[in-house]
Amino acid sequence: MKRHTTISRLSASLLALLGIALSPSLIEDAHAFTHVVQPNDTLASIAERYYGRIQHEKVLVAANGLDDEGGSPIVPGMRLEVPALGHRRVKRGDTWPALAATLLGAEHRSEVLAQANHSKPWLLPQEGALIQVPYNLKLLTSSTDNIINIAYKFLGNSTKAWTLDYYNKLNGRTLQRGDVLLVPLVDLPLTEAGKQAAAASAQALMSESEGAARDAQLKVEAELPALIADIRGGRYVDAITRGNRFLSVADLSHPQLAVIHRQLLEAYVAMQATGLATAACDAWRKYDPMAALNPVLLSPKIIEACKRGADAQ
Repeated sequence: MKRHTTISRLSASLLALLGIALSPSLIEDAHAFTHVVQPNDTLASIAERYYGRIQHEKVLVAANGLDDEGGSPIVPGMRLEVPALGHRRVKRGDTWPALAATLLGAEHRSEVLAQANHSKPWLLPQEGALIQVPYNLKLLTSSTDNIINIAYKFLGNSTKAWTLDYYNKLNGRTLQRGDVLLVPLVDLPLTEAGKQAAAASAQALMSESEGAARDAQLKVEAELPALIADIRGGRYVDAITRGNRFLSVADLSHPQLAVIHRQLLEAYVAMQATGLATAACDAWRKYDPMAALNPVLLSPKIIEACKRGADAQ
């Protein structure tokens, strides 16, 4: 049977009013961008410009090996790497250990990767979610370095020495001069000037775009309870407006999309927008394959709208 394409007059009005959200193309992760040193630049001024923190001068020093062999001055024309966080979209089948192996070089680093995204390594990341990827800062240790002062210097807390020990599989070993130590940086927010500089680089442009989309995902996640409250309170017009505003953000995770379309389904049924209700049900069941048409939990009109879509396929 052909899909029923006739949309009620109310459905058409709602569609015209609210529009349809489209997802932009996916963008992969990036970890740094380049700064060409200008006259009068100092490492402190560059750190303040891009990070808003003069103390991040030490990150620039370490990332560019400027403290090796007693230090190296910067001069106009010199190209510096400016560390930045990466972002990656979760695909079906991804796990934190597998992502850590690909993005950070080892499965056991999944704990740092999961914590950077407010999760746990034994949980599954949400399909379609944008995750933040720490920057692996490479340090060549000197004879005066130890794991505690490095943790304090770059992670802001000496108690995180155990994190560095585990991350680098030191097993409690004392650092030796010339050891290569990786420090996973997760606190590298860019200023507006930093974002503009990042946009000049193709890789950094991808990173910042995904960073903005990730922020949008987190914002929508925080507002989902308000959408559900609109439905429970019978504020269906408000729910439709809110839900479609969420969809206009695009790049949401599959569980987020499932929740939004499930609420829109109920709102459209209440507003007798049968065509949009059927489309919302189709989208809900697409993003939540485990969704069931339980007559105890769903009204007959909702089940009817969902079956209309199934019969049309």
